[in-house]
Amino acid sequence: MSVAELSIRPAKGADEAAALDLMEELFEPPGVRPEDYTRERARTGFQRYVEDKSGDVLLAEVGGALAGLASVYVDIPSIRFGARCWLEDLVVTSAQRSTGIGRRLLQAATEWARERGCTHLELDSGNARKDAHRFYAGQGMEQQGLVFHLPIASAE
Repeated sequence: MSVAELSIRPAKGADEAAALDLMEELFEPPGVRPEDYTRERARTGFQRYVEDKSGDVLLAEVGGALAGLASVYVDIPSIRFGARCWLEDLVVTSAQRSTGIGRRLLQAATEWARERGCTHLELDSGNARKDAHRFYAGQGMEQQGLVFHLPIASAE
């Protein structure tokens, strides 16, 4: 892949199926499919952030084919830190990993956050994702703490 072939752009509604197909790669080992994940909920979330500019889905394309995505959100206007950008999903298709696409998506996410006045970008990563952790550290990110998770049952 040459740099000229790679483009990163915000997703459009018509990108939904391809983006959600790519999200499936996050569930492959060492990833885990969330117990309550449904494609319908993913569709709703995707469409929301295509329309609502407090978040976005950034797509990486190589030669017109989807090669990666990053979902970003302006999240928690913290008293201590100011506005935070949360990078929730970062995935590069397995055929395109280690080609610089993840680095470019992370740069695009950082620029997206800067343009929205965020003071920092954060993400969490599953304990088993050792390759991802090395990638993040190699991009200058530092581990700042631990994330704890408590599932909340639906009120239905």
